[in-house]
Amino acid sequence: MLQLFSHVASMIFLKAIVNSQKGMHSSYMNSTTSASTQYLSRPEGRIAYDRQGTGPLLVLVPGMGELRSSYRHLTPLLVADGYTVVTSDLRGHGDSDTTFTSYGDVETAGDIQALIDQLGESAVIVGNSMAAGAAVIVAAEHPDQVDGLVLVGPFVRNPPANALVKALFRAMMVPLWIAPVWKSYMPTLYAGRKPDDFEQYRTAVIGSLKRKPYGKAFSLTTRQIDHDPAEAKLSAVRAPAIVIMGEKDSDFSDPAAEARFIGDTLDARVVMVPEAGHYPQAQQPQVTAEAVLGFLGAIRSA
Repeated sequence: MLQLFSHVASMIFLKAIVNSQKGMHSSYMNSTTSASTQYLSRPEGRIAYDRQGTGPLLVLVPGMGELRSSYRHLTPLLVADGYTVVTSDLRGHGDSDTTFTSYGDVETAGDIQALIDQLGESAVIVGNSMAAGAAVIVAAEHPDQVDGLVLVGPFVRNPPANALVKALFRAMMVPLWIAPVWKSYMPTLYAGRKPDDFEQYRTAVIGSLKRKPYGKAFSLTTRQIDHDPAEAKLSAVRAPAIVIMGEKDSDFSDPAAEARFIGDTLDARVVMVPEAGHYPQAQQPQVTAEAVLGFLGAIRSA
């Protein structure tokens, strides 16, 4: 995520500072909460999740700054094909609590493992962005609970970045203006085809971040995130895996090369999704579903 910041940061940062002085008292109606929302209790707070469908279990976890409704277009396709689909918010995001003191790949891995444990059966984990790194950790440490890995726009190692870019990234992620910064930045992450409901979804994401505790939790996530633990676990993964990467994913200087690295390391199939950035599950749900369902079918027939 740091590479693109070096190109667009100045423009977004200035715009965000101006916008942060506007609308500070706007209210937020949490569009993700529903009657079906359930909660996983963790030592420092709760993790929100939804459950739909019947059949083998899939646990879908979004990336940093996203809501579990990031999977809103993919989930119905998986449910229709005969799967139980559980979508979870990250800690400090969406409907999950903001009472946690630590965030990152290791903490997210602990939440995913605890959720699978609560659900009472093994699962295929679908992890986007940082959640892909967390999924790798779960598969390496709890192989009996993981039937497979679907790694979407995956961060499983830290990208190269110079000190100046890192400092600018930290400055942009200050809670005071994190919501307008993310609002301006989101379209770059959705390079290629945007979902038809992108503006509505972006409004929900930014509305969530405008709640002071959630903006602070997101800021902490950006400061504490570290993918070294995920990279260290790659060689220990034995579960079958597939890598799904948007051809226009701006979070990587060369998304195809990063996908190949992960695919080679995990002996996993790589699917490059055209006209998609960091979120193929929302931008190209049909293409993504075909790849995921093909992978799941291969697991079931193995």
